Amino acid sequence: MEQQGARVVADLGRELAAASPQAGGALWRLAESGRGLDANLLRLPPGRTIDEHTDLALDVLLIVLEGSGELRTESGSQDLRPVTALWLPKGSRRALAAGVEGMGYLSVHRRRPGLTIGTPPRDEGGEEACLLGRVCPECGRLATERSARFCWNCGSALGA
Repeated sequence: MEQQGARVVADLGRELAAASPQAGGALWRLAESGRGLDANLLRLPPGRTIDEHTDLALDVLLIVLEGSGELRTESGSQDLRPVTALWLPKGSRRALAAGVEGMGYLSVHRRRPGLTIGTPPRDEGGEEACLLGRVCPECGRLATERSARFCWNCGSALGA
């Protein structure tokens, strides 16, 4: 039975073809209101990596659509090629490296709740550095690069 409102939301092949092969980060993201999933089309430029990290909150399904790369985990490395599907369970340590032609992939996971910001403790003193523009409003990750425009984890646009 088809759900009401079901529809095509993107042509991922067209999105990949329209972007420069050197373009990195999010090329497309699912932005439908009321969704329970986040989905992002990402490209890792040739030779670039996503450093080792652990997501303690979410399982992630990653599907390689173009190019090649390598998944690095605590148990070793695995080559990645188009139409390879990876399950990255929460709590697993992983890193990604793009091959010589780069790697385009789709990342899908349960939607994270919005970021909440609390008041810093008064007893620490000093003025905090303002990194709000580098905190992802969707998943709360801090962008490591000062010039980042999109979240490396979920693909959401970062604030100014």
